[in-house]
Amino acid sequence: MPLHWTIDSRAKLLVANAEGAIELADLNRVLDVIVASNILGYRKLFDGRLGETRMSPTELLSVGVRLRSLHAEAGSALGPLALVVRDENYWQVARVLGILAVPKRPMRVFKLADKARAWLDSPAIIASVPG
Repeated sequence: MPLHWTIDSRAKLLVANAEGAIELADLNRVLDVIVASNILGYRKLFDGRLGETRMSPTELLSVGVRLRSLHAEAGSALGPLALVVRDENYWQVARVLGILAVPKRPMRVFKLADKARAWLDSPAIIASVPG
């Protein structure tokens, strides 16, 4: 499986790591877990530096549509999101996130996982976690 994740209910944190080829079913699986576990409000760290997408533009669009619908369902109950990407993907991911950044929640793209984790662990971000 190319996506691995850990959910820490005490810290209200989900950490997901990509390794290898990521397909639509893989992303849908982790989104299913987030919804079923009722953790939309948790802080989320997605480290995609070791992954690569194997999704068509149509499949990527379907992920965007699903994320938008989750945003609509959760409203202001969405937790902070930190994405870690390879240098060559940084601006592309940042641009896509700009399009999807409709919800009012902290969201940033990073090149280094330790910087992303430090941001998620900062007092201001922890204070923004719903509930």
